[in-house]
Amino acid sequence: MKYFNFHIHKATNNPEVLELINQYPQEFDGTIPFYSIGIHPWYIVEERIESDLAIIESKLQDPKCLAVGECGLDKRSEIGMELQQLVFEKQLLLAQKYNKPVVIHCVAAFQEVLETKKRLQIAVPMIIHGFSKKIQVVKPLIDHGFYISFGKYLLRNPELETVFNSIPEDRFFLETDTVAETIEEVYDLAAKYKGQTISQVQQTISNNFQAVFKLDLDSK
Repeated sequence: MKYFNFHIHKATNNPEVLELINQYPQEFDGTIPFYSIGIHPWYIVEERIESDLAIIESKLQDPKCLAVGECGLDKRSEIGMELQQLVFEKQLLLAQKYNKPVVIHCVAAFQEVLETKKRLQIAVPMIIHGFSKKIQVVKPLIDHGFYISFGKYLLRNPELETVFNSIPEDRFFLETDTVAETIEEVYDLAAKYKGQTISQVQQTISNNFQAVFKLDLDSK
């Protein structure tokens, strides 16, 4: 497999790309090859939390389920932060129980996500997807073991080049999320920013994939 797309909502069926498809409990599609599943902080339905968590727990036992998420905290959501925090913590504990990485959605709540990881002593990898902030925000995350995934904002905001290049080689992923551009285009830009070949970036991502998901990307 040449490319890994860390976070995408709709499969492209490109045979050269392993895609981690984002799934929601109530819209689960069993035909998707590899997926993450979680309760997004925008879409918390209080009466459905326990049934959603039960679905997530059942899917975490499926080898095709590679991660929990996307889940997290979003201060711009209409959902109250107390409820978001409760649902986030329940998902983190499931990830810990089943030893699965976590895809994190975080808006204006990085300190809270960091504090939650420390307080619950979460040891599984936690990856912030769609990162768009400054070095001052990312440094504490890196210092506390987070991985960072770049995509839409890397393509849209040239000022992110400095932030992207500050991330250690063993701590980043690339994604497309919902943008029209392909993962190949994201890899191209990442290689340009790093002054590397596409093959070098592919090898870095492959190594990181193996470290986080305990699978060999080249065998997929």
